[in-house]
Amino acid sequence: MQIPPSLLAIWLLQVTMVQAALNSTTACGQSINSPRIVGGQPASDGSWPWQVSIVKNNYHTCGGSLIAEQWVLSAAHCFSESTYFDKYEVLLGAYKLSNLSNNAAFSNVKRIYLYPDFNGETDLIGDIALLQLSTPVKFTNYILPVCLPDSSVQFPANADCWVTGWGNIQNGVGLLYPATLQEVKVPLISRESCNALYNSALTHGLGMNPVETGMICAGYPEGGKDSCQGDSGGPLVCQLKGSWTQAGVVSWGIGCAQPRMPGVYTSVPSYAKWIEATMNGGFQKAPAVTLLLAALAQALL
Repeated sequence: MQIPPSLLAIWLLQVTMVQAALNSTTACGQSINSPRIVGGQPASDGSWPWQVSIVKNNYHTCGGSLIAEQWVLSAAHCFSESTYFDKYEVLLGAYKLSNLSNNAAFSNVKRIYLYPDFNGETDLIGDIALLQLSTPVKFTNYILPVCLPDSSVQFPANADCWVTGWGNIQNGVGLLYPATLQEVKVPLISRESCNALYNSALTHGLGMNPVETGMICAGYPEGGKDSCQGDSGGPLVCQLKGSWTQAGVVSWGIGCAQPRMPGVYTSVPSYAKWIEATMNGGFQKAPAVTLLLAALAQALL
């Protein structure tokens, strides 16, 4: 049967649109290297392609994670002045901050969104922020997004997860030249168990049960491995169905890697709906492309 030219033209246009959608859709939570901070070790270049450095006045101030081609997730306490977004840049694809490779790229910040109920002067509830980049980034093997969990996801206690960053390697001790990205494996700790640890430590200035709803903990009761100053805003990621998924955002702690004081993170599932609403559908999930392909195949039968 001969296909009319007009129908053929429409079909070719649909195929082109689907192909463009496929090219723009990149699987999240993948990296070119598998993994092997305080108590951590240098990461392999390309192991954590969603890790970014938040740069202010040419200095690394906080970490963050790329979650879509124009969006970065970080901690609200990193941004005392969210309206002055032009003071910040995002460094993507970096490995050694003092010796940038050709894989690294800077991106300007268009806008910073802090969680509406965040009040860093009184507590760190809602310690989460979104940075909208000025232009979409180009994905490479060294610049890729991490997966985000739905609000219903519950990461199991004792799950082995990883935290990464360019923060201090001890309390008050900065990362030495050339400032290579660090990684450390830490198990998740339930909020109840974490509060029990902090309550037993009798930390001055902290009330009872300081780990509140919307927070999670990771680390070891005996200490020794932890995130530290300068890691704030960075990702805590866990394997979920074969992809790296962000469970937490580095938020707060007492010192670094102290016994009975594990690191406290903002729980990403707790703020999944706010993230999605703020992005206003700024990313496209792979199933949407799958449905489009299925619909096109059906139309051509």
